Amino acid sequence: MKTLIFTYYAALSSFLGTSVEFVEALTVILAVGAVRGWRSALIGAGAALAILALLVFAIGAPLVHMIHIGWVQLIVGLFMLLFGIRWLRKAILRYAGLKALHDEQESYEKELQRQQNAGQIRRGIDSFGFITSFSITFLEGMEAIFIVITLGTSGANLMNASVLGASLGAVVVLVVGIIFRKPLIRVPENTMKFIVGLMLTSFGAFWVGEAFSVEWPQADLSIVYMAITLLLFSWMIIRHCKSRMNRSASISQRKSEAI
Repeated sequence: MKTLIFTYYAALSSFLGTSVEFVEALTVILAVGAVRGWRSALIGAGAALAILALLVFAIGAPLVHMIHIGWVQLIVGLFMLLFGIRWLRKAILRYAGLKALHDEQESYEKELQRQQNAGQIRRGIDSFGFITSFSITFLEGMEAIFIVITLGTSGANLMNASVLGASLGAVVVLVVGIIFRKPLIRVPENTMKFIVGLMLTSFGAFWVGEAFSVEWPQADLSIVYMAITLLLFSWMIIRHCKSRMNRSASISQRKSEAI
């Protein structure tokens, strides 16, 4: 039961996390394809994906067998906490209206302009288009790789589930984007980041506790309870921030009317 829950948890976290990262990469790849040519865009993205896959198998898989399980739980748990809290914080700020939502359409138009201003397009593989697609795919993919390796090394037989979830996320985003050839502006990116943030934070807290021999109530089901608690706490923070903002706006309006 425990292994099954962890397997699904790792696969879903990797799928959602990778999907979010590659939605942002896809926006740039589409702009490169539309201006500099699809051959350059796809070869650049493909080369980056190949290198990222090698990094997972070269670094992630051996870590499972090289490091003592206690240290794995502690180190992986801390990294999960830091990464999950970072995503959770951004999602809360965006839901509360304190941080602007990421606009894929605006990013696409800016990248189109940048590609058009980059000079003459070369025959065959355009170097500027190739480098742009390669770099954005590699940079966004590195965060996805962090999730894959972190989840994959957190327990027995989780690397395969983590890699499978990430692979599906990358393939789904790239295939849908290439078919429709437009940014995925309807993807609920902030919601996905919020969910992944909840999952990584609760999973990380669980593994840190395991490293210190904490007796969790109902064992691995504690992860679910922690995720629900984080969800309720985040909702309370969002409501509080919105209430404070509305109150401040109301006071400012009354002051301007009085003047």
